[in-house]
Amino acid sequence: MLSDTAIVFVIDDDEAVRKSVQRLLDTARYEVELLSLLPSFSRGPCMPGLHALVVDIKMPGLSGIDLQKALIERGREEQIVFVTGHGDVPMCAQAMKAGFSLKAIQA
Repeated sequence: MLSDTAIVFVIDDDEAVRKSVQRLLDTARYEVELLSLLPSFSRGPCMPGLHALVVDIKMPGLSGIDLQKALIERGREEQIVFVTGHGDVPMCAQAMKAGFSLKAIQA
């Protein structure tokens, strides 16, 4: 979906998590796009407007941290909220050192 309005991309390999986050964001009237795989977002073109990401840190293949690194390398500035059931202090420090705000939410 291409839009001039802000979009929150929810990227998680767990469909139930994606749908739960979507319902929450829908109540706040955010435009939401659900994705199950990181490559479908990270390889796509930079879209106009402001965007935010809600990303699972641990997924098969690329991790949320890998996505963060790829976006930084491409000069993209989306804000990222990491969601994980497997977080630890070193993981949080790694994400924060990359220059983004981080909120680790443990499920």
